[in-house]
Amino acid sequence: MDKRLKDSHVDSLFEAILTLKTKKELYQFFEDVSTVKELKALAQRFEVAKKLSQGEKYETIVQETGASSATISRVKRYLNYGADGYRLALSRVKVKGQGSK
Repeated sequence: MDKRLKDSHVDSLFEAILTLKTKKELYQFFEDVSTVKELKALAQRFEVAKKLSQGEKYETIVQETGASSATISRVKRYLNYGADGYRLALSRVKVKGQGSK
């Protein structure tokens, strides 16, 4: 974990997020705590991570997400050399999705 990230304020934010139980509650919280642009950027990065993990090419990802090649490269770097947060979340989303079929 990047030591520059960890502090009591970030801990408090994460603790608050962990208390939210429904998608509606998450929408309510993130509507208050972030701008639409910030949330859309986070969602776009997660979508890029999904597509990269599925082996999609940059050109396809640009067309489908609107992400720049710089954003795609950054996400790919974190997928390959980051803290494994994307991979953890993607594996859990995949498992959850498979269980609901």
